[in-house]
Amino acid sequence: MAQEDHELLRSIAAGDAAALSLLYERHSGPLFGYLLRLAGDRMTAEEILQDTMLAVWRSAGAFQSRAKVSTWLFGVARRQAHNRLRLRSAPEPAAELPDPADQGAGPEELAIAAAGGTPVAVAVDRLPAHHRDVIALVFVAGLPLSEVAEILAIPVGTVKSRLHHARAAVAAALVAQEVPE
Repeated sequence: MAQEDHELLRSIAAGDAAALSLLYERHSGPLFGYLLRLAGDRMTAEEILQDTMLAVWRSAGAFQSRAKVSTWLFGVARRQAHNRLRLRSAPEPAAELPDPADQGAGPEELAIAAAGGTPVAVAVDRLPAHHRDVIALVFVAGLPLSEVAEILAIPVGTVKSRLHHARAAVAAALVAQEVPE
């Protein structure tokens, strides 16, 4: 399938929309799971996935075959997510702030609800971003550590260290909540 994905990217670079659809069908599930974990809500994850596929359409010709296509796709998705989420977290001008009387759920409550509200999801949501990235790529996307290292542009040892610290932090949070491991 890896060779087929390389061929699909070449076709996409040549303007073949059917190839993009096939690439989407093959990889959208794991990409969406990863993006949902990063974004915290389904609608934002879907928007980022669409941004990712648009970026793939535009930059397929830049793919240099040094990595697996799936690794490259996760890298594109990660960049798109960080761009979108950075914009979302930027303060809005005062004229565009929502009415303070709005008592809807806040971002933390929405993220916890989207993650299922489990104690583990709550603990993961409270991790620093670099630990959440590793957790999402390893456990949600199911990628091997070497691919996670490539996507994040860090050594495999750093991936292992971040994974270790993230697991320890989640375990400590569960103990603090008196949730059995």
